[in-house]
Amino acid sequence: MSSMDSPRGPSYDLEERGAGWLVFSASMLGLAGVVGLIDGIVTATKSSFYVSGSRYVFSGPATWGWIMIIMGVITILAAFGIFRGAQWARWFGMGIASLQALVQLLSIQSYPFWSLCVFALDVLVVYGLAVYGGRRLDV
Repeated sequence: MSSMDSPRGPSYDLEERGAGWLVFSASMLGLAGVVGLIDGIVTATKSSFYVSGSRYVFSGPATWGWIMIIMGVITILAAFGIFRGAQWARWFGMGIASLQALVQLLSIQSYPFWSLCVFALDVLVVYGLAVYGGRRLDV
């Protein structure tokens, strides 16, 4: 039975799939915010957790640590807004995920594999919010 033959109609499957993407996007934003917060604290305290001798685009690890702490807190706020269903949070979440992706690419020297993984998740979050985050028109 195809989605067109669904007793609930073709738009039901699209809304159900969209709800899954929204939950995924909000969950990943929240997780990225918490991890970014922890990551920022570790970086700001000059921990030896990261690759030694890494060079940053500008400034040092303490500055990048504070940038990641601030980004983490803002990302958590965006995730809460998306869970609440606020339309502003969709746009805010896309902007924050995009900005966080750039921050991860700029801090790739400290922990390359982790930065690429978080970057990939940010791209998926932006996709989920862009495609399925808007209000649907009844067809």
